Amino acid sequence: MIKKSDFVLTPYMKSNNLKASWQILNTVIPYTLLWFLAFKAAAISVFLLPPIMVLMTLFSGRCFSLMHDCGHYSLFSSKKVNRVVGFLLGIINAIPQYPWSRGHAYHHKNNGNWDMYRGPSALISTEQFARLSTFRQKMYQFLRHPFMLFPGGFFYLIIKPRLALVLGIAGFIGHMFACLKQDFGMGLSAIIASYKSKHWYTTAEFWDLLFNNICVISSWVYLGNLLGFGFFWSVYSIVMTCSAAIFICIFFVQHNFDGSYAHKTEGWDYLLGAIEGSSYLKLPTILNWFSADIGCHNIHHLSERIPNYNLQACHQANIHLLANSKTLRIRDIPDCFKFILWDSASDSLQSIESFQESTQFSHLAN
Repeated sequence: MIKKSDFVLTPYMKSNNLKASWQILNTVIPYTLLWFLAFKAAAISVFLLPPIMVLMTLFSGRCFSLMHDCGHYSLFSSKKVNRVVGFLLGIINAIPQYPWSRGHAYHHKNNGNWDMYRGPSALISTEQFARLSTFRQKMYQFLRHPFMLFPGGFFYLIIKPRLALVLGIAGFIGHMFACLKQDFGMGLSAIIASYKSKHWYTTAEFWDLLFNNICVISSWVYLGNLLGFGFFWSVYSIVMTCSAAIFICIFFVQHNFDGSYAHKTEGWDYLLGAIEGSSYLKLPTILNWFSADIGCHNIHHLSERIPNYNLQACHQANIHLLANSKTLRIRDIPDCFKFILWDSASDSLQSIESFQESTQFSHLAN
């Protein structure tokens, strides 16, 4: 039985500020220059834009991966620097980094425990699926089709963080009036302390959400005025949508695949969740660079404190212990989207087709 102590992890957990700083520079500066290049190219011909926008999408995704490392406090050695840089990358990605990283930490804490966490697509169990009407079953399947990554990506980055702030503040206002109706002399601090929002869990998350929205919306107004709102929103919405679709897709396939460790709480094992519930996504070298080596997801789940620039080396050093980890390639990605049901009886992921076939066979046998 493999134990976590069998893995060589500690030497790779050391952050290197020089490497981290270089990664920020070689990502943010080219991304900024590409915006300038796109603006100039559009004045010549719109047909020059697509290749530039492809590069913008890839650099945007790399910004997100580096923000992800900051959320684990692994990119830089200083927690404070990770927070500051993470916040700035959150502005570039239009997403509040601190609340996002807190939610992501919950995923790490419960990876492979499908009673507690079922991924970004809010997957349901086979029992829940069986209770749905035929129409709702088809809608469930449709909303988790790979093509839905694009509208989902737009919502995830452009709309959701703004909506969370508006709904959270609206909820607070309603809560305030309810408190004052009960006790008109109730102080503001007591009202704030008693308010629990589903859109943020701590005061720190609220402030990060608020300041992120202020900075993001201000940047939209500024860049719209500078570049022209038509040009800016056309390019920005496409780049952000495609970037979000790519990293949601990568996240999905790194946990949803045939044979993935998908256990209930009872008997769940963190180590097995990391090794067997997280894939090794083998990408071409250039895509590894743009994704900041997040393909080494099994190693990342063994220790989230390993910075991206040490993941490949750590993977190679421990490869003899990763025989039970799933290796995926780009050609395997479409098949992963079949596994959108969790069967708690067998502690496994199933496709809708296999579940329906097994249900029909069970009915015939009875």
